Amino acid sequence: MTRAQQTISIGLLVTSLYLALYLQLIPLPSLISEEIIPVLPFWALVSFGAYLLFKLGFGVFTFNDVPEAHAELMKEIDLARADLRTKGVDVD
Repeated sequence: MTRAQQTISIGLLVTSLYLALYLQLIPLPSLISEEIIPVLPFWALVSFGAYLLFKLGFGVFTFNDVPEAHAELMKEIDLARADLRTKGVDVD
């Protein structure tokens, strides 16, 4: 089973479970079926967005500083400036 097939299968399973709950095919207490089940997709979307923001922030927070890459980039910038100066371009 490919990754796409697996993702589609899980999505269909979750969707069918939600529809069964929303259409009250699975009996639940009235408080849950009237107040929680209708807003469940929005809650899931907001939770997923919060998770992605946390993952992005954590990735930025733990981003490694690479001094060797900085030195290499500065050398390339100096080479580019020298090449442009030989061609008559004023670079400062």
